[in-house]
Amino acid sequence: MDLLALADFNLVARHGGFGRAARATGRPKATLSRRVADLESSLELRLFERGTRMLKLTQEGRALYERTGTLLAELEEAAAAITSGGDRPRGRLRISAPLLFSQTAMGKLAAKFALKYPEVRLEVTTEDRAVDMIEEGYDLVIRVNPDPDESLVGRIFLRDRLVVVASPSLGRPTGDRAVSAVVRETGDPTTSWDVVAPGGNLRITAEPVLCLSSLIMVRDAVRAGVGAARLPVSLVIHDLAAGKLVHWGDVDGPEIALWTLYPSRRLLSARVSAFLDCLKEAFPSGTPEELAAFID
Repeated sequence: MDLLALADFNLVARHGGFGRAARATGRPKATLSRRVADLESSLELRLFERGTRMLKLTQEGRALYERTGTLLAELEEAAAAITSGGDRPRGRLRISAPLLFSQTAMGKLAAKFALKYPEVRLEVTTEDRAVDMIEEGYDLVIRVNPDPDESLVGRIFLRDRLVVVASPSLGRPTGDRAVSAVVRETGDPTTSWDVVAPGGNLRITAEPVLCLSSLIMVRDAVRAGVGAARLPVSLVIHDLAAGKLVHWGDVDGPEIALWTLYPSRRLLSARVSAFLDCLKEAFPSGTPEELAAFID
C-alpha cells in the first residue's frame, strides 16, 4: 500500500473534502484527488461517495480511516520526536468536555496545562452530547457515565454522587406533600426522587417550579430558596458546610463517574498522556471532595 496515498486519503477524510484539504494544506486539489483514486484502485474499493456538492466516506472508507488515522499520527509524532531530540508534548490537542466540569474546573486545568506545556495548542469544546471522536477530530473526550463504545478506551478519573439539598428556609418533606423543586430536565410537571436519608429511605414527590439548563443555575436558584434540587455533592459541599444549604439525603441511584476516553490504540500521543497526567495530579484519588477543593 502506498503510504503517501494513504496519508492523502486521511487528509481528505479529516477535512471532509478535496477542496477543504487542499486549502488547509496548500496541496493541489488535483494531486489529492489522483492519489485517493490510485489508492481506491489498488484496494479495489470505493472509499468515498462523491456527490455534486458533498463527499462522504463509504463504510469501507470509514473503517480504513479509523484504523489508519491514529497510526499515521503516531508515525508523525515519532518522526517529530526523533528530529527534535525529545518526546515533549507539542502540537494541537482537541478535547471535548461536559458543561458542568468545564464551568467549574476546566478553565483552571487548561491554564495549568498551557503553562506547563507551552508547545501544545489546547482547544477545549464544551458540550454534553456524545461526540464522534474520529469524525470530529477530537484527541480526548471527557464524559459522565458514557455508554460502552468498543472503538474507545478510557478510565474513570473522578467520582461524584447526587444529593438532594434545599435552603434552610424550605421545610423538609413530610408525608405525601409535594415539595417545590428546581430541575434541569424538561418533562412531567411532577416527579419523584428516591432518597437515602439518615432516618431511612423515602420517596420525595417533587413539583418543578423552575427548569434550568445548567446545574450552576439550579444551585443558585436553590440557594435563593425557590425549591429543592438534586445536585452533585461536589457542587454544594461548601454551601452545606457553611449552612447555606441543608442535606435532605443521597439520591438512591448509580454514582456519577467522569471518564476520559480516547481512540483505542497501544501508544497514546505525548499530548494526551500529558493531559491525563495533569488530571491525575489534580485529582489523585478522584473523590468529590478533591473536585470541590479544586474549584473553590
